[in-house]
Amino acid sequence: MSTQKLNIKDLTVVNFPSDVARSLALNIMNRHFKHTPNEEKLKLISTVLEQPESYVGHSTLGILALKLVSKTLSNDSFNVFQLSDEPKHFDVFGNKHIETNALKQMELVMRLPIAEKGALMPDAHQGYGLPIGGVLATKNAVLPYGVGMDIGCRMALSILDLPGSYVEHHAYELKKVLHDETHFGNDGGLESRQEHDVLDHPDFQLTDLLRRLRGKAIRQLGSSGSGNHFVEFGIVSLEKSNNLHLPKGNYAAILSHSGSRSLGANIAQHYTNIAMSKCKIPREAKHLAWLDLDSEEGNEYWIAMNLAGEYAKACHDRIHKNLCDALGLSVLSRVENHHNFAWREKLYDGNEYVIHRKGATPAAEGVLGIIPGSMTAPGYVVCGLGNESSLNSAAHGAGRKLSRQKAKNTITVSALKKVLQSEKIILIGGSPEEAPVAYKDIDLIMKSQTTLVNVEGKFHPRIVRMAKD
Repeated sequence: MSTQKLNIKDLTVVNFPSDVARSLALNIMNRHFKHTPNEEKLKLISTVLEQPESYVGHSTLGILALKLVSKTLSNDSFNVFQLSDEPKHFDVFGNKHIETNALKQMELVMRLPIAEKGALMPDAHQGYGLPIGGVLATKNAVLPYGVGMDIGCRMALSILDLPGSYVEHHAYELKKVLHDETHFGNDGGLESRQEHDVLDHPDFQLTDLLRRLRGKAIRQLGSSGSGNHFVEFGIVSLEKSNNLHLPKGNYAAILSHSGSRSLGANIAQHYTNIAMSKCKIPREAKHLAWLDLDSEEGNEYWIAMNLAGEYAKACHDRIHKNLCDALGLSVLSRVENHHNFAWREKLYDGNEYVIHRKGATPAAEGVLGIIPGSMTAPGYVVCGLGNESSLNSAAHGAGRKLSRQKAKNTITVSALKKVLQSEKIILIGGSPEEAPVAYKDIDLIMKSQTTLVNVEGKFHPRIVRMAKD
């Protein structure tokens, strides 16, 4: 591909705020965008000039964006904050299961000036921003990275009007329908157009960002992401007395785990960049930048986050409906919950807080939820006890014991196949990164949160579909 070079004359069509900005743009384009046509370079420069806050975190355009932000923002449009010398108190559940890095990460979170209350769940491990399994309460402020990139990442369980033995006796049909009616991966979607009311949600028209993202959201509706996202058939065993109001016994069931796809990821990145440009905090905590919910940007993020949550739910709705329609099945009961989200909630002191649960399950008194294990270990249907110390939260799964990279380097495909065969699990797709040994023991995690949830039943996976890589 030929190299195209911009010169000063080419830039006369662009209105720069200063000569310094013009020189920076010229240098960046000719160094990092050598093979991009000049017309596209000029369009990109114009976009950065119009929306510099959206590019503050960009690997190459960030320098120009920061220069523009510092030039265009008035002195009172951003604030400089310092961290407290000591973290505020936060309760830890299942301390012996939690790595030091996650504890240190939570300590950093609790040094933020907006941190009011916090808790760490027994499946916690290191993440970006808040640790996975971290719960944070603030007042009228939201951290985009406290919610996470996969906004509204969600569990959904459909208990079917069939005995558990149906799964064992119809393995071939269930495997085929999982293959035909689900889609995994970061790109593409289902072959047939998916319909859902969420696509006509008026909030898609509220901002330029949401209008731009709607097209891809339409294409990805009803699909699942990569990593630990899954759709599986299995058997639910319910206790004698349960809050689902179903008789004790074994039922065929569908369990899915995925989030808001590209919609949530783009919202998260966009508003994290804005937060980082407006909220100046020490470098080690920069990804913990927040937005005031009374600000225009904070209000926009809150609307976009809630829309992404509705979209994540819609994806699960379509997944379950497509599978049930293909097999002619009916649903007795549905249990579902987010575990990457922020809620406005009143706590025990009577005050309203913004509760961030990043990899944590809502567990207010009487609230049902699902806590999965692994592709071989059971998941748990639970009912919250409303524990004040956990900020009405519980674990969201077993939690990783090995990082994805470490699992990839140490677990072979043949070793994974042996485990699956011994446990009689059929796997479509998947990879050693998600092997059962990469996760903590879900039973030990559950024993560490008996004060947070009651167990209503167990889900035993049998036929699992995940992304290949």
